[in-house]
Amino acid sequence: MELGNLTGFSEFLLLGLSEEPELQPLIFGLFLSMYLITVFGNLLITLAISSDSHLYRPMYFFLSNLSLVDICFTSTTVTKMLWNIQTQSKVITYKGCITQMYFFVLFVALDNFLLTVMAYDRFVAICHPLHYMVIMNPRLCGLLVLVSWIMSVLYSLLQCLMVLRLSFCPDLEIPHFFCELNQMVQLACSDTFLNNMVMYFGAVLLGGGPFAYILYSYSKIVASICGIPSAQGKYKAFSTCASHLLVVSLFYGTSLGVYLSSAVTQSSHLSATASVMYTVLTPMLNPFIYSLRNKDLKRALKRLVGMAAMKGRLILGLKKCT
Repeated sequence: MELGNLTGFSEFLLLGLSEEPELQPLIFGLFLSMYLITVFGNLLITLAISSDSHLYRPMYFFLSNLSLVDICFTSTTVTKMLWNIQTQSKVITYKGCITQMYFFVLFVALDNFLLTVMAYDRFVAICHPLHYMVIMNPRLCGLLVLVSWIMSVLYSLLQCLMVLRLSFCPDLEIPHFFCELNQMVQLACSDTFLNNMVMYFGAVLLGGGPFAYILYSYSKIVASICGIPSAQGKYKAFSTCASHLLVVSLFYGTSLGVYLSSAVTQSSHLSATASVMYTVLTPMLNPFIYSLRNKDLKRALKRLVGMAAMKGRLILGLKKCT
């Protein structure tokens, strides 16, 4: 077969979750609702943490970064899908596809690293409580976030450069609602052996490595909690980790489930539907998971909402006076 690079083909077609016209309004409404909840919830968490001096602690610093990344993560994929449904177009340009893929890989890697950093924070808090503030100083916290960004940027850049070297066939239909890395590689007509090796190596090193460390951290945390004599002390120690553990389970459970199921079934549409779990649903649930189980955060959110309501009434009163 004659190979065709993208000098002659400047566009891809995103087939989305369904090609049935009657389902498009339902999909649009559902994803718009989830997107707005994700943005509003994570933005509210970030504003609450930044506006409350009682929350100027490492755990909340990492949480605010995770919330901002989740907003960007969801915006990378969902906004384009909503635009395509609204305009009744499936087209995405080659440059747009590469850009979307770059930011998607970047924010997935960042989510992964930030969850690992948060596991380290909980490990220090539970296993070395007397040295917690000394170890988790502002300089180290900033450095951990900076290193996470640098590694994510470099990894995403590597994957995109590997895709740029590929040649593509005339059939440029992507059976997904965004330009997913694996789908892009499968569309190529040129040899993808090196791309697959880089993907597998990255998945093991940057996915399996952090996940293994999280498991190790929680094994130490569980051992330390079991050593606490009082039941109340055990509950208090565990409650500080419960939200993070639930988010980790959602993120890794759904992402691993997607790729394992796609490897078994070889169904692209099933893989696209399952991808909704970790690309949209998990970022949407994160604010609820952290806020519902955290008294300090709930207090800060109530204070923030109260201040916003007070300012709204004040502005409304001034308008009436004028």
